[in-house]
Amino acid sequence: MKKAGTLFLFGILLLGAGGATAIETGAKQVILIEFETGAILYQKAADEAMFPASMTKMMTAYLLFERLKNGTLSLEDKFRVSEEAWRKGGSKMFVKVGDRVTVEDLIRGIVVQSGNDATIVVAEGLSVSERSFADIMTQKARELGMSQTTFRNASGWPDPEHVSSARDLATLAISTIRDFPEYYHYYSELYFTYNKIKQGNRNPLLYKDMGADGLKTGFTQASGYGLTVSAIRNGRRLILVANGFNSVKARSAGGERLINSGFREWNNYALFSAGEKVFDARLWLGEAETVPAIIAQPLTITIPRSSRSKLKVSIAYDEPVPAPITAGARIAELRIAAPGIATITIPLLAGADVKQLGPIGRLGEALRQLIWGSGN
Repeated sequence: MKKAGTLFLFGILLLGAGGATAIETGAKQVILIEFETGAILYQKAADEAMFPASMTKMMTAYLLFERLKNGTLSLEDKFRVSEEAWRKGGSKMFVKVGDRVTVEDLIRGIVVQSGNDATIVVAEGLSVSERSFADIMTQKARELGMSQTTFRNASGWPDPEHVSSARDLATLAISTIRDFPEYYHYYSELYFTYNKIKQGNRNPLLYKDMGADGLKTGFTQASGYGLTVSAIRNGRRLILVANGFNSVKARSAGGERLINSGFREWNNYALFSAGEKVFDARLWLGEAETVPAIIAQPLTITIPRSSRSKLKVSIAYDEPVPAPITAGARIAELRIAAPGIATITIPLLAGADVKQLGPIGRLGEALRQLIWGSGN
């Protein structure tokens, strides 16, 4: 007869506290994410409404990259500079009225120089006005799952209705890297010269030997100093959004400290590859005594380094599993627990078809159970 069973694969639970060291930061809104697994390493008011300032420009660039990828735009295409774009204040690419600027130069003007004028040129080139382009930006935000975000312009110019959250901006950063690997390299460029004016990338972490390769900073009086950063070390990529620092210096030092903490305190651990057999599940009335239970997707988890020795992986399933079994059917559950993370549950699937015994076989098994019991 069926009974519930749990098989412990490995891991010993030890006494003592686990988890990463607490992080102190002067930022008001923060989220730090492991790119590969999506694990959240640290968060602080990550869903709180905030003003994204020039981090908005990541969405303007995203929509440009999207057009380039689907072939409706090329890097050599040109957009005309309107007087409105030329007059825009704040950080500038220094385009001139009436000039026709290539898409590639505009990308660099946006992501390297943080040009507000460049964003308006793009908005007017891709839509009828900056405001209508902002509506397209908001629509794309919803498609990406950015539920807290509403755009009112293409640059992040102050507007009380122009809001986002740290989590939403992290979603945008991750989507940019995943969706457009062929264009993401623009975010790591340190300098760009346009109209004989050379400007450096405003991302301070790009100039430090810490693996940073993007993305964007922002500042307004209302938002404070913010940054969205991607950094990669030894094959691991972290995404950080931190906003509300009180100075340029605090943003640079605070961003570096948060990234370093994520790499230092946490690590990825590959547990299973796609299609790997986790264990053999016992069957009831099957032509085979067992069926392999496999994991469909590769499984890598992100946990505090201090919790590695306390990691426990277990299996739960109703034993034995009645035949017939179809390959791909869910027959068990993999559970992963460690200090510092919520328990992870992964379905395990039958790795083969197993037919049920015929009438004579079923009768023989029933007699065996009556004589010997289920324990033999």
